[in-house]
Amino acid sequence: MELKPTESELEILQIMWNKDQCTVRDVHEELEKTKDSGYTTTLKLMQIMHDKGLVERDTTAKTHLYRALITREQAQNTALDKIISTVFKGSSSQLIMQVLSNKQSSKEELDMIKDYLTKLEKNK
Repeated sequence: MELKPTESELEILQIMWNKDQCTVRDVHEELEKTKDSGYTTTLKLMQIMHDKGLVERDTTAKTHLYRALITREQAQNTALDKIISTVFKGSSSQLIMQVLSNKQSSKEELDMIKDYLTKLEKNK
């Protein structure tokens, strides 16, 4: 099954990736730093995420602990695949050119990109 977190779920996952295990209260307090969000909304989202298999819930204690079951890399790959297929009609080269033209890259970043492309060419 392919896991496709929503934007709100990704915000929660970002918090969970940084904290490992956390309660609904932990997540809610972090979310409140950047947006107006109700506790019950956070609770409901985390319950949905549990049902979808994005997080696991430890119910052995009074306060339930949640942990992400999807890694940051898996979420990035899912989101990127969706963007490439829908926005760029399957063209990864168009995505790369758009990214490089929209954001100024440092010399170090450009060198890393060049090195990566060189390695890809050698492996083909």
